[in-house]
Amino acid sequence: MKRRRVFVVLALALLSGLVAAFSALRYMQQRPTRLIAQEPESTLQAVVAAVDLPVGHMVRPEDVRLIAWPGDGMPEGMAMSIEQVANRGLVAPMRANEPMLESKLAAPGLRGGLPVIIPEGMRAISIGVDEVIGVAGFVTPGTRVDVLLTVTPVGAREPITQVILQNVEAVAAGQVIQHDEEGTPLSVTVLTVLVTPEQAEELAMAATQGRIQLALRSYLDQAEVTTPGTRISELVTGGRPAPGRRVIRGDATDPGGIIEFYRAGVRTLISY
Repeated sequence: MKRRRVFVVLALALLSGLVAAFSALRYMQQRPTRLIAQEPESTLQAVVAAVDLPVGHMVRPEDVRLIAWPGDGMPEGMAMSIEQVANRGLVAPMRANEPMLESKLAAPGLRGGLPVIIPEGMRAISIGVDEVIGVAGFVTPGTRVDVLLTVTPVGAREPITQVILQNVEAVAAGQVIQHDEEGTPLSVTVLTVLVTPEQAEELAMAATQGRIQLALRSYLDQAEVTTPGTRISELVTGGRPAPGRRVIRGDATDPGGIIEFYRAGVRTLISY
């Protein structure tokens, strides 16, 4: 009798287990299926810089690499093959992993170097500078400077220093080897700047007739100023015009005379 009860209990337990398992299986089958993120319909190949590249650099196949790019987020003008960018010069510097855009590449067939970065209507002109003129080496490609000229004009009694060009962009800086009078090689820093044709004439004339000095300016400062220039007499008089002086003309017994004034470099004669 007791054995029969044990079998009945076991049978009921087994039946209950089967019912529970069946119910759990039905529950799992009826649960909503989790959404699976769909892959983009299309993935394109885009060209990016493999390393940092300077302006004027001729792009080589090893300078770039291909990456997968979603088809719906590609910027306009992005290169999609290495052949599209190979052997083309850069008109702007690029950082590693930056996409290659047509706006940063020179036209096909043009060589790299300085010519590809000169805007239409502008000219690149080089001037020799030293550590003082070049602002102790802080004038580098991409910086902007004002050009000051110190010269003694024809007929003037004293030199004048004045800003002749403003907000000029430096595009290249390097060194060339020159020789002094004894044939000894000298290292001379050469700075190349972008100017208009008229400014190129002014800069060439200034370099041959006087001494050029560069003044480094802020990237954010785009304003142009007008200055009268500075003369040595204005420095020693504290910025005030030199006092007039009495000059005797003609016969010494003549009570009349002439007062000669210089104000801002302008000569004025007053008779009395």
